Amino acid sequence: MEAQRMNHLSSSFARHEAAMRAHLSFHVPGAERPRHYMYQPEDGSPQDSGQYEIRAMTILDARRADFEPELDRQGFRLLRTDTAVPNQVDDGDWVAATYYPPMAEMARRATGADRALVFDHQARRREPGQITAGFGRQGDGSRPGAVGRLHNDYSEASGRARVAAVLARQGERMSPHSRYAIVNLWRPLRGPVLDAPLALCDASTLSVLDLNPAEVRYRERAGEIYLTRHTARQRWYYYPAMTPDEVLIFKQYDTQLSGTARFTPHGAFDPLALPADVAPRHSIELRVLLIHH
Repeated sequence: MEAQRMNHLSSSFARHEAAMRAHLSFHVPGAERPRHYMYQPEDGSPQDSGQYEIRAMTILDARRADFEPELDRQGFRLLRTDTAVPNQVDDGDWVAATYYPPMAEMARRATGADRALVFDHQARRREPGQITAGFGRQGDGSRPGAVGRLHNDYSEASGRARVAAVLARQGERMSPHSRYAIVNLWRPLRGPVLDAPLALCDASTLSVLDLNPAEVRYRERAGEIYLTRHTARQRWYYYPAMTPDEVLIFKQYDTQLSGTARFTPHGAFDPLALPADVAPRHSIELRVLLIHH
């Protein structure tokens, strides 16, 4: 009965127009560097020092676009896979041993890279009542949900540092003759995804001036991401009603400085016409280092 209800909702959702209006959470640049804690600071500091604005935006249906999105131009692409979704997402060792290898090979084949190394993953479950327009962390930060702040996971500095760190674990160093890129493989663990789908900025409509560095603090470390400010030239896309046999690959960093998408701002959003009883989104994402010799 539940499967029939979800299929009906998915079919109704798929009949929407080629674009929808929804709210996206943009960063407003200020004098100070924004900082966000992925947990509630014990000293009473504000969890988020950044300033944001919620804008009603047109989000285009990538399935109905008059072109096929490309990873090196738009910054994203939809793939299909027959690899089963992991059924033990809370067991990190099991996911690494069982799920990483076939997904790494899929990324390698899809991009033409010589090697693909999965180095991190995150399962996200949006809790009932959890707001979307935030960083997806509440309380102690141990239960990540959908992230609605429009962001890119790496900045120029942190992307290069992450590449170097992953290679170092392999006993290697960055070569000036190789190209390195970091991509996300985003996939629903159940579907169709009607709640909190992912919006992505067409990288060909993005300027580096739209990206603002921000510090992100975890209990054990600090990192740097890019937040996204709004400009009129940006175009935003999503894939409605994604199913578990679909994988969204999108660019997070690329050492090639020209001729390719290097960053793909993204974030979850709430479709305005969504029924109240839709199941909260549950997804998994992998971060993959691509090496082109």
